[in-house]
Amino acid sequence: MSLENSHVPEQAQRLPISRSVSTIPWKRVGAVALALAITVVIALLANHIEELRALGYLGAFLIMLAGNATVILPVPGLVYVIAMSSTLNPWLLGLAAGPGAALGELTGYLAGYGGATPLEHTRLYQRFDRWMDRFGPLAIFVLAIIPNPFFDMAGLLAGASHMPWWQFLLAATLGKIIQSTVLAWAGALSIEWITGIFA
Repeated sequence: MSLENSHVPEQAQRLPISRSVSTIPWKRVGAVALALAITVVIALLANHIEELRALGYLGAFLIMLAGNATVILPVPGLVYVIAMSSTLNPWLLGLAAGPGAALGELTGYLAGYGGATPLEHTRLYQRFDRWMDRFGPLAIFVLAIIPNPFFDMAGLLAGASHMPWWQFLLAATLGKIIQSTVLAWAGALSIEWITGIFA
């Protein structure tokens, strides 16, 4: 400890994350602006989602990107993945859809990163912050595997707690690949089972 800081208590020397980030407001404003821009673009393209199915694996990637990039006009991306499993390889379908879903979730992360202050005093934020301290990106990975409507909140809180973006994206991608692959196989096997009954 330096002499000039020797009289300052240790707790006073540690600045909260939100205060240290507020010294660079353009990062927060830029993050929110980027999240809003992506959401607007996806909302404008929402009417063309059905047409993307014709693009095969690229279509699955784009559908999942659109489905996870906005909660304003949600697109049931996983429903499309299950339906597309009747004509596409489930392994490759999962590998295409998972990264698209994870990239879409970056909008929530960016919004959380840009707007940390309103969330940091909530009980949910404080609980998630403890999970991040204890488990780090593992919490994001596990939440990404399970189909649930709360992953958008997880992305917001991961951004608000300033988890590095690449850790969030990597954990979300791995989890979403597993999720998409499992559901693609479930769709493929159920279609085979149903057609077997009526054959």
